[in-house]
Amino acid sequence: MFWPMLAIAAGFLGIAVIGVLAVRVFVEAERLGSQVAESTRRINRAAEDLERASVGVARSADAL
Repeated sequence: MFWPMLAIAAGFLGIAVIGVLAVRVFVEAERLGSQVAESTRRINRAAEDLERASVGVARSADAL
């Protein structure tokens, strides 16, 4: 009777460990997603700044 109870307890413990790890993976994936979104916003902002600067340089080059 001891071994079946031990096997059931080990099974529940294994499921609990997998559940905890799944939650940790989910939290880290959410964090990574927010970092990617922030990086995308920063890259887009930098691209817009670069585009505005290039227009100014093109105008000044035409003036010469």
